[in-house]
Formats: sequence, C-alpha cells, structure tokens
Amino acid sequence: MTPRKPTAWFEAQYNNRQRVTDSADILGRWAQASALVRERSSCHLDLRYGPDPKQTLDVFTPDQGGGFAPVLIVIHGGYWRSLDKSDYSFLAASFTDEGALVVVPNYDLCPDVGIERIAMQLTEAVAWAWRHAADHGGDPSRIVLLGHSAGGHLAAMLSCCDWKLVGRDLPRRLVQGAMSISGLHDLAPLCQLPFLQADLRLDAASARRLSPIHFPPPRTPQTLVALVGEQESEEYQRQNQLIRSAWGARAVPVCEALPGCNHFTVLHDLADPQGRSHQIARQLLGLRWYSGLL
Repeated sequence: MTPRKPTAWFEAQYNNRQRVTDSADILGRWAQASALVRERSSCHLDLRYGPDPKQTLDVFTPDQGGGFAPVLIVIHGGYWRSLDKSDYSFLAASFTDEGALVVVPNYDLCPDVGIERIAMQLTEAVAWAWRHAADHGGDPSRIVLLGHSAGGHLAAMLSCCDWKLVGRDLPRRLVQGAMSISGLHDLAPLCQLPFLQADLRLDAASARRLSPIHFPPPRTPQTLVALVGEQESEEYQRQNQLIRSAWGARAVPVCEALPGCNHFTVLHDLADPQGRSHQIARQLLGLRWYSGLL
C-alpha cells in the first residue's frame, strides 16, 4: 500500500504563490496592465448578469467592427476564493485586436458561497453572453470558454453543461469549445490543504461531485484543450493529464505543457499573439484575421 503523503508535500505542490517567488510582482503587473487595457479599450464594465453581489461582467469589444465576432469568455483563477475579473483584463487586448469579443465575468468567492454555487453563477454568465453577444458585435453561435487555474476547473465543468436546463431558450450546444489552462480537474487532493480548506470546506463527497474527471465528456464535436506550464508542480502536471485520461483523446485532443512557463507566466503566453496557447485559442475561436502585432 502506498503511504499517504504528508500535508507539507501537498502544500508544496499546490501553493503556487509560495512556489513562484515573484508571484506578487507578477500579480501586480497584471493589475497595472489590466487597468491600462480598461482605460484604452472599447469596453463596458460591471454589467450585471445575475442577482448575487459579484454577478457582474466586463465586455471588451473587437477593434474591427462589423459584428459576428467570436466570443471568448475568460474565467479568472484564484482557488475560487481570491482575485477578480479586473485582474484578467490584460488578456483581452490581443484577442480584441484580432477581432474577438471578450467577456470576463466575476463570481462570488468562497467561503461566502461554495464552488457549486460559483459554477451555477457562471452558467448564468454564459447564458448572458449568448443572449447579449449580438448587442456588442458578437456571434452567439461562436462562444469559447477559457479558464485559468480554478477558472480552468470551471471551464471544464461548464463544457459539460446541459444548457437546456439553464434556460429553455438556450441551444443545447451553446459552447463551441473550451480551454483549461493550469486547471484543477480532480479536487480530492485539495482536501489535504489546510490553507485552502478554511475557505473551500470540501469533503470527499463534494470533491468527487465537483471534479470534472468524474463527469461524462462533452458531446461530440465539442472539445476541451488542456494546457499547463512546464515549470508547474508534479501535481499540476498530473491534473492536466488526468482530464485527458478521464475523457479521452477525442474530447481532449490537445494536452500539452507550455515550455518555460510557470503557474502565472502561462498567461503571458496566452496574451502573446505568438504564444502557443494564444494560437490554439485563436483556432478555437475561428478567427480569420491576424494581429497587427505579428
């Protein structure tokens, strides 16, 4: 029988802010870049999509007009208990430059609500995007989800949603594709982490119920892309492979590690028009023009 690993081992694997020594500086730069993007972009901020306190979202409209832009919904990370949509605004710039409409929702955080409620809130955010994309120049038939860390977990969950149960007006296949970057697909190990459990309050049953690896894969032809930073911990590497093992190569056709990236700099690759994750996201969106930055 394999001996149970000590709490300190799990802490070293999952505490990304301790693992990446300059993480505070990186988060500070995200906030500065995001503020600049909101100041200089065509955007609509803090639009309400539901009744709960943090059920608001930001919409960044494409630089090229004409309507029918693909819609990228970016779900922020923070272990379901921290960070904010405003920390992720910087990701919108290169995608709006290439012709996408970018939607960044907020959601209430643990421990004020549980992870299950967060997932339900985000079904409402995605439904809002389908219903209102055209008002902002977007094409509701071309919605792609993208989440980082805890957001990757939520993107994977949402890719399995039966949208007819969310709203009778919604199409059964509302989402065209999804991407989980540094995503958490098996929540069981998080039960071993005191620094998270005070807020998440998971037990074995809820961890299993909320783990995408125990969900049936999304229906054909919808897929999930799973990416992780090459410099991330063994457990994050394992989390990335787990979703491919659980759902299979049909549902997870791309399962890769991004060279030179840690848990935070994976998003620099995404923001870079030449980055591997950015190129994959652009393929999912079906963008037909390329960035002037290339």
